[in-house]
Amino acid sequence: MAEFLNDYLPVLMLIVFAVLIFTGFPVAFLLGGVGVASALVAMAAGIFSEEHFYNNSLRIFGTFSGSYIFPAVAMLLFMGVALEQSGVSREMLKCLHLLFRRVPGSLAISVTIIGVLLAPSAGMVGASVSMLTLVALPTMIDRHYPVPVAASAVAAGGTLGLILPPGLMLIFLASRLQLTVGEMFLATVVPGLLLVVIYIFYFICRGAIDPAMRSSRETEESISGLQLLVYVLRSLALPALLIAAVLGSIIGGYATPPQSAAVGAMGSLLLMALNGSLSVRRLHAVIRGTLEITGMVILIVMAALVFSYPFRFFSGDELVRDFIGSLGFGDWGILITVLVITFVLGFFIDWIEITVITIPIFFPLLLNLDFTSYTGSPALTVVWMATLFALILQTSFLTPPFGFALFHIRSAAPSWVKIGDIYKGVMPILALQLMVIVLVLLFPGLATDLPNGVFEISNR
Repeated sequence: MAEFLNDYLPVLMLIVFAVLIFTGFPVAFLLGGVGVASALVAMAAGIFSEEHFYNNSLRIFGTFSGSYIFPAVAMLLFMGVALEQSGVSREMLKCLHLLFRRVPGSLAISVTIIGVLLAPSAGMVGASVSMLTLVALPTMIDRHYPVPVAASAVAAGGTLGLILPPGLMLIFLASRLQLTVGEMFLATVVPGLLLVVIYIFYFICRGAIDPAMRSSRETEESISGLQLLVYVLRSLALPALLIAAVLGSIIGGYATPPQSAAVGAMGSLLLMALNGSLSVRRLHAVIRGTLEITGMVILIVMAALVFSYPFRFFSGDELVRDFIGSLGFGDWGILITVLVITFVLGFFIDWIEITVITIPIFFPLLLNLDFTSYTGSPALTVVWMATLFALILQTSFLTPPFGFALFHIRSAAPSWVKIGDIYKGVMPILALQLMVIVLVLLFPGLATDLPNGVFEISNR
């Protein structure tokens, strides 16, 4: 029995977790529970000592105490929650709709751009998607947008922040793939903005050919140039400047990620004061919302660490890598296989578990792949792969029938909105997303040229 567990305990852990995930129980508790149970079974069999069991707590403490990620996470989340609670997001939507009012599909375009500007609140998929569903979906439906189109705009805008700086997923990916935060941020800028442009072009075309969307355009509001300028500065320019300050300080090396995030948190309070929404009650709501989401992030990371410790102790990561290597695929085959596995995992578990557990397992395998002649250098290959991981994870959240983002839209939408309409609307968005992934696969310079131009990565 002990010999069997020593050889196959990691496989049993994966099977048990895969079965239990369909119970609907919170993934964090499943991960932690399977990890603790596996360690206890191994201890009972005499192949896992008490010392190893208790050392896991020290390992978890070391992960949190020695990392720059979690202070930055809390403050970036504070920034995102403050922008949402203060009503800035609603003001930005109104301002963008006013600017694009003559363009077909103006509301859908505005929601897409909102997703770019509210990237800090996209740390958790549910938070950003639910917020846009509550803010924008009823407005679009009231103005006669077809429900599938309205849902597609929310799904697109709500997940864009995941792959655009300063999205939290990029910070976690950078730490796991041995990149700096600035490099990871710049790697996704071009693919992310390309996706934004494609989305906007799609919504313009839909607005041009769809009679419902054409007739939903509002009569032009009477507003002077000066009034428009003041409104844009107050509602749009200041939040955009705040996000630019956070990004610029990180990329330029003027501040560490926690320091830059602190600037963002303080700036969000300043924006609340400027728009008159700062109050003790509102501040309490912002702090409470930040604590809830941050606590969720920390709980998931802790559970993932509890799971990964016995899994790696019994060489589970080597088993996975050996299995993929035994398939006999070449470099491209292995890369595509890993991306497909990551894509499928994104149906069932959030990006935090994937970055903490799965990517460290695959990363040594990917480092052995030779794409130097394709990307320009081994360091640029890592940047390219990191961008592909980010795009793949974002896509998996949009994929029916399991995509996280789709269920969050359904839960926050009016009760009469059908899940089938959401699926129907998101399919074109999914096709556009896959197109961008293929482009990054074929043209790695889309991901590597900008960070290489700034940080000279190819010279390492």
